[in-house]
Amino acid sequence: MKKSARAIRKEARLRKQRIRSTIFAVIVVGVLGLAGYFIKEAFFRPPPEPMAGNVIDVEASMSGFDKTEIRVKVGEPVTLRLTSLDNEYHTDGGGKHQWAVDELGVNVIAQPLSSNYTTFTPDKAGTYTFYCDICCGGKANPTMNGQIIVEG
Repeated sequence: MKKSARAIRKEARLRKQRIRSTIFAVIVVGVLGLAGYFIKEAFFRPPPEPMAGNVIDVEASMSGFDKTEIRVKVGEPVTLRLTSLDNEYHTDGGGKHQWAVDELGVNVIAQPLSSNYTTFTPDKAGTYTFYCDICCGGKANPTMNGQIIVEG
């Protein structure tokens, strides 16, 4: 039994429709997979690598430092690890952040979405201001500074 031209056209149309549907489904799955990957990267960052000694982790973003008060002891070495949570597309500072204390001679800069650290030993008791002067209004921004209290 021979198929009519109409039946053949209908089968060809259905075949094209299945191919288009399959291509569309593959594209949708690919886009959703890629979006999921980027969302995971943005919200589920791995914790920083463990370090030995007295390590203080400070995170900085356009909204400020996550710690506004830090306490340390005179004569005890301290490693401060600064992590920038901002990416390089921030127009103010390019995603870099700084943690500096002028009186203690400490200055560390973290690149976008990364960490950097410095080790120092405070030699005199007192309360000192730490700040970021790269972005966000610098020292004048109340969220981009805090106090480090060096206890005797």
